[in-house]
Formats: sequence, structure tokens, C-alpha cells
Amino acid sequence: MKEKRKAYEEKLDAKLKEWKAKVALLKAKAENAKADAKIDYYKAIEALEHKQDEAKTKLQELKTASDEAWETVKLGAEKAWTEVKTAYHDAASRFK
Repeated sequence: MKEKRKAYEEKLDAKLKEWKAKVALLKAKAENAKADAKIDYYKAIEALEHKQDEAKTKLQELKTASDEAWETVKLGAEKAWTEVKTAYHDAASRFK
């Protein structure tokens, strides 16, 4: 169980880093946008960053959860990651 738990937590850590890099790319694209579009882009990026913060909090909860609570906390973390993915796709679709 410990190895599975650690591997899952490491996977989420890596995903968080990946999302941060993707947000940085979106910000770079927003910088090149026209003024009106830039406002919309930054709103989408702000929403995405908020979801990332929530996912990061869930990851911290996951890392500190007892063995008994870990599976329950894992479900919350998975929901948060799904929300990050959705927010990213929403934001990225605005840049097309």
C-alpha cells in the first residue's frame, strides 16, 4: 500500500508541474493577444490557476492523510484533477 500511495502522490506532483508549464505557455500566448482578447484570456487563466491551487491543496491533504482516510481523500484529489483538466481545456480552447 505504501509504495502504491507514494507512486500515486509522485504522479500527481509531476502532473502539477506539467499543468504549471502549460499555464505558462497560455500566459505567453495571452501576452501576444490583442487587448480585448487578452482580458478574456487572463480570466480563463485565472480560473485555471484557481483550480490548480485547489488541486495542490488536495495533493497536500493526500500526502498527510492517514492510511484509513487515504482512499477517501484520493477521490477528492481525483475530482480536483479532473476540474484542472477541464479548466485547462476551456482556457486552451480560447486561444485557438
